[in-house]
Amino acid sequence: MRLFAAVLPPEDVVRELAAEVDRLRALPGAERLRWTGRPGWHFTLAFYGEVDDEAVPELSARLERAAHRTGPFALAVRGGGQFGHGRALWAGAEGDLPALRLLADRAEAAARKAGVPMGEHRRYKAHLTLARSRDAVDVRPYLTPLADFTGPTWTVKDLALVRSNLPKSGVPGEQPRYEAVARWKLGGAG
Repeated sequence: MRLFAAVLPPEDVVRELAAEVDRLRALPGAERLRWTGRPGWHFTLAFYGEVDDEAVPELSARLERAAHRTGPFALAVRGGGQFGHGRALWAGAEGDLPALRLLADRAEAAARKAGVPMGEHRRYKAHLTLARSRDAVDVRPYLTPLADFTGPTWTVKDLALVRSNLPKSGVPGEQPRYEAVARWKLGGAG
């Protein structure tokens, strides 16, 4: 299974972000980007890639412990940025970013302890991917309105293990499908 750990924003946050993305998609040149769909919006904590079925129970147990050891925290979608000279346009986050980083570190450590190869450790950068491009695209016209965007604050109460089902049809523009295969309450979350 192709898996990752993530924080999934609630529907009201997704709705506000969708309205902002609709405005961005109306800007000139927006058709050069492949915009991600609402079902795919998440803050990835740790990307695991292809995980052997035998490793999933151990990974799940360790993620459950990581969630239990992390208290609920406040988060909001705010601002944005780019990776790879416009190859990825993303929305950022504000709120208790140290708690989000700690949860990301714990999600990565859970995988390492479960025997899931993780490659080299990178400093966590909270982002929610809005659009991608195969080629370098000047995304500055999108960054200016994103800089002024702040979505509603919510309390992150759980950690999700998400399965990514890559497109198989070959239809241009088809998006991966994401499915939360498990969710664990953060420590103290009701």
